[in-house]
This record gives sequence, structure tokens and C-alpha cells, in this order.
Amino acid sequence: MMDQLVAEYPAQLREAMDIGRNAIIRKSENPIHKILVCGMGGSGIGGTIASEFVANECPVPILTCKGYKIPKYVDKNTLVVVSSYSGNTEETYEAFEQALTTGAKIICVASGGKIIAKAKEEGLDHIEVPAGSPSPRACLGYSYVQQLWILHKSGFIGDTALKQVESSIALIEKESEDIKEKAKRIAPLLVGKIPIIYSTDRMEGIAIRFRQQVNENAKMLCWHHVVPEMNHNELVGWVGDYSQVAVVYFRNKDDYNRNQVRIDINQEIIRNSTSAIIDIWSKGDNLIERANYFIHLGDWISVYMAEERQVDSIEVNVITHLKNELAKV
Repeated sequence: MMDQLVAEYPAQLREAMDIGRNAIIRKSENPIHKILVCGMGGSGIGGTIASEFVANECPVPILTCKGYKIPKYVDKNTLVVVSSYSGNTEETYEAFEQALTTGAKIICVASGGKIIAKAKEEGLDHIEVPAGSPSPRACLGYSYVQQLWILHKSGFIGDTALKQVESSIALIEKESEDIKEKAKRIAPLLVGKIPIIYSTDRMEGIAIRFRQQVNENAKMLCWHHVVPEMNHNELVGWVGDYSQVAVVYFRNKDDYNRNQVRIDINQEIIRNSTSAIIDIWSKGDNLIERANYFIHLGDWISVYMAEERQVDSIEVNVITHLKNELAKV
């Protein structure tokens, strides 16, 4: 079933654009000096990705809260976006309740649950996305697209990012078969290894998304880091035999030139420890097209990794167990 959900990603983006276009978002009565996105897992990474998409345009900082407690700086001059696909995420709902006491402008994005019920009770702006998905992580498009619309309708960004989402839909539809074929070639190279994902800092959210998909779909541990930061710490760890590791680089032809040089030198060093180094180059004419290309490709890779390992890419029994145990406390 996960393969069907991944295949529907372009259609999901198109539907998400329609939902956001029709959403009613009121301007804040107070000046907004900062934005906080509260969310966990697939909903939380949507905030990270959206913030990277508009980093060169949004005039106020966008930060994320991926836990129970909101920062002290949240006040009446803060826009708080509460994002939870189910609308019942424990950590996000607790953060939401705290935000209600601060006078912040709050906008909720969910498919229902306690969060939408509370938003309606409090008379807050909210966007309802389609409910019923068996896998919230397959609803990333609903999450970050609504956040872009919120930023646009709140006056923080123009329509460039939204137009790029539209053009990215056409790109990944056009490249669909090529993306799947590439994913089929890459997946076996990662199975039986410990994947390490590297990107430049402007695409860390995309690297995290792929890591999360490998974790949940393929049921494998892996980690990620970014260039140039990893050049100041993790690179020193590449000493000795790490033949059990496979390194994946997400690369773009327009990555900053100094980072391109860094990556080339990094690979010369890493190659002394493992021969499994995979460069994945994006397609697209702008940041969002390239990012959506990587998202779609990474999702397919994780699905094919699950097939290679003969595991159920949908089930997350360990998370269900955790939630059940927490409910007893």
C-alpha cells in the first residue's frame, strides 16, 4: 500500500494547493516578529522544509518546536502554526495548550482530532486536510503546502514558492518512471548497510525526510548530517574501515561553489573507509522543484528498500506500542 501512497504524491500536492488556496486565514491583530511551527514526525518536518523553502524571502525567523514545551519567547507577536496530521499528537497538543496562554496568533493544520476541535472551540483559524490516511508520513505534501499558504496569506511571502510547488508537480509527474527506475537501482545498494545521508545545509529538511522514511518504511537505522557543518566534526570520524556504511549525497548543480568543493574533498577522504558512496543529483529549475524531486525519489527508495528486506513499509508497531504504554501512565 505504501507504494500507492507514494505514487499519489503529485496528486496530493495538487489537492493541497487547492485546500490552501481556499483556506481563510485572518491577519494577526498584532505585528508578528517570529513564527513557531509545532509538530512531530512527518508534520514537524513539513515546518522545517517550508522554512528552508522561504529562508531567502521571509522577513521574520521561522523556528520549530518538536516536543512538549514551547519556548519562552512565544508572545502576542508570535505566529504559532500547530501541525498534526491526526490532530491528536500528544506533544503537539500540549504545546498548543501552552500557546493558547500567550496571546500568540495560532493557526492549526490537521485532519481532525482534538486540535481541530479545540481550534473551533477557541475560534482560531484552522485548515482541515483530508483524513483517513493509513500513514501520516505519507501526507507530507498536505503539511508543508498549507504552511506556505499560511505564510503567503499572512503577508510574509509572495507567490513565488507556491508557483514553484505547481511547477514541481509537473516535474515529478514527467520524471515519475525515471524516478522509480533510479530508486530501484539505489535501494539494493543501501540494504545490508548503515545509510548515512549528506546534503548541504539548505536542504537539511530533505535529508531528514529521507532518514525518517528509511527508519519507518525500511525499518532501518541511519543518520544524516550537512555540509559544511560536518566538516567541522563528523568528517574526523572517517578513520578506519567502515565498509558496513553506505553514504548518500543529495547534490544540486547550483549548490554553493565552496560546498561543491568541500563535498569533492570529503568524498576523497571517505573513500578510504568505504567504497559505497552514491551521488544523487536533483532535477528541476528552482529549489522547490529540486526538493520535491528528492522527496519523491527518497520515498520510492525507502519503499524498494522495504521490499528488498521483505518488511511491511506501512506498519509502525513499535510506535503504537510506545503510545499504548504512555497511555497507561
